[in-house]
Amino acid sequence: MTTPDTASDASPEPTGVAAQDWARASADPQYRAAVVDLLGALAYGELAAFERLAEDAKLAPTLGDKAELAKMASAEFHHFERLRARLTEIGAEPTQAMEPFVAALDGFHRQTAPSDWLEGLVKAYVGDSIASDFYREVAARLDADTRKLVLGVLDDTGHASFAVEKVRAAIDADPRVGGRLALWARRLMGEALSQSQRVVADRDALSTMLVGGVADGFDLAEVGRMFSRITEAHTKRMAALGLAA
Repeated sequence: MTTPDTASDASPEPTGVAAQDWARASADPQYRAAVVDLLGALAYGELAAFERLAEDAKLAPTLGDKAELAKMASAEFHHFERLRARLTEIGAEPTQAMEPFVAALDGFHRQTAPSDWLEGLVKAYVGDSIASDFYREVAARLDADTRKLVLGVLDDTGHASFAVEKVRAAIDADPRVGGRLALWARRLMGEALSQSQRVVADRDALSTMLVGGVADGFDLAEVGRMFSRITEAHTKRMAALGLAA
């Protein structure tokens, strides 16, 4: 997944669950269930990203581009392996942890299948970055051990700068491409936000974490602000691509 800058600049000192380690925080069974859900969603997302990048490599116009996507796909699979190992370490079965999120994530990818190389790049940059922004917001409320893992697997695989370079070059070569890609990116934004909201709504433990039960400091108003920050980050990302939000 790509990891652009988020809208917030400074993070407050952790409190509550965010100031604890896993051993202490996981004594709460509801918190533990929320983390298993979160890691399961992330793990399947990384596995799906690996599959998608490997598929997108077939659309690459040059051998160098194909090799670059293959390298990124390998990085995504490494992230998946780290998450799978952590789920096993905390006593969760990885396949069972991922299973509740398969339908939603597969549905998202079916609905947003790119028709060409440039749409694939925009999807990886815009769509994956929205998901990364969402998980980064959640990570701020996690115990220190889980937070470190989540932020680690959200490390940029190199797709951000690669996508910006290629998309901007394509628009410079043919400005008409910009309008089509801007419409595509807006569709991705809507689908990605809807997917994030569905994932949370369908899992009670995650919902509780976000609205103030398990994690400290969240309420419904803060959830709204969270999605506003994600939207603002998307607008900046579109500008980096040279597209109108």
